[in-house]
Amino acid sequence: MNSRTVDLIYLDPPFNSNKKYQALEGTEAEGQMFNDIWRWNELDVRWLGEIDRRNPALGSLINSAREIQGDSTAAYLTFMGVRLLEMHRILKNTGSIYLHCDPTASHYLKASMDAVFGKDNFKNEVVWCYKENESATKHFPRKHDNLLFYSKTKEATFNVLRGEPTEAQLKRYNHIADGERYAYMKGKMRKLEGGAKIRDWWTMPIAQIAERTGWKTQKPLALLQRIIKASSNPGDVVLDPFAGCATCCVAAEIEDRQWIGIEACEEATKIIQDRLNKADLGELGNQDAARRKVTIERNIPKRTDAEGIALAKRRRTNAYKTEDNFDYLYGVQRGDCPGCLEHFKSEGMTFDHRRPQAKGGGHELDNLQLLCGPCNSIKGDDTMEDLKRRLKKRDEQKLAKLERMGLTA
Repeated sequence: MNSRTVDLIYLDPPFNSNKKYQALEGTEAEGQMFNDIWRWNELDVRWLGEIDRRNPALGSLINSAREIQGDSTAAYLTFMGVRLLEMHRILKNTGSIYLHCDPTASHYLKASMDAVFGKDNFKNEVVWCYKENESATKHFPRKHDNLLFYSKTKEATFNVLRGEPTEAQLKRYNHIADGERYAYMKGKMRKLEGGAKIRDWWTMPIAQIAERTGWKTQKPLALLQRIIKASSNPGDVVLDPFAGCATCCVAAEIEDRQWIGIEACEEATKIIQDRLNKADLGELGNQDAARRKVTIERNIPKRTDAEGIALAKRRRTNAYKTEDNFDYLYGVQRGDCPGCLEHFKSEGMTFDHRRPQAKGGGHELDNLQLLCGPCNSIKGDDTMEDLKRRLKKRDEQKLAKLERMGLTA
């Protein structure tokens, strides 16, 4: 997707729950499942290298989480991290993002959002409270989710929302003389029909039976409508990169927004069609019935912005000096130079062949490494043993010079 093209992002990703989920039998989503169990693998190494290159603070956070909670949490945060970086890229300067999570990993995700969007762009941690089965006996029933609300910049769109007036407000209003009502409304209530401003805790029931598609994790339409009305305007583009049962897409259509949903499961196209039909919003694929054209794209789209074209060109310029290889090696080495053993930011590292090309070394990934600029220059077309020997001699010469100057302990 092109940069700065989306007005609002809502995502309801996996929660790092360490569970497998399967849609209920006899429902629209029957047969679908997703795995919320995480294990560290080579893809995570490459992704962590990309994160370290693009956002060193986020990379440090993930490495710290790995020390505290192990590989599973690090794999989950790496999966989320590369996606958050892309979401930041495609969001307009006036845009906002709501990350839906629960207390399992909300603390790590908030720190991740701080690293990507900036702590000064944090707006709210909205707590959504709901009632359901409350069978817990060894702790308080866990009946809330967290919505981490961030903006791209200080220019973000935000519309103040008000709830229904309370019984006390209505009673007070009905006892005011007609001539005094305008002044009361202006000074105390502003708009009676609007009620009090909606705060950052929302008591709202889970998805109603008429909305459900078969997922226990499905979110209610009312929740998404509130988010969309607060942080976008009619005609804006709303993105849900974990579209699932398409609640965000349907809510965006109801609220007269353009929308994009991304989902790995093929069944999602049928579910969105059924839900649009039930909401009387036009049949998907039947453009005479649909209010707006709805397109399903199964091929990976290509970026057409200048930044994307330049990136694609850069990836084609060299057989082995690719960003994928760089990110993998940077992740494996954790940003450390194998020569001097110092840590470097990505811009301070360059490709090198472990076995020099002059001595038969090829471009295979296991023959590549990243060296800092000085070590790469010292090594030249020689071996790592030569580099180590030269670095040792250099250090000995520095130490001898300091001793002559009387600067050693």
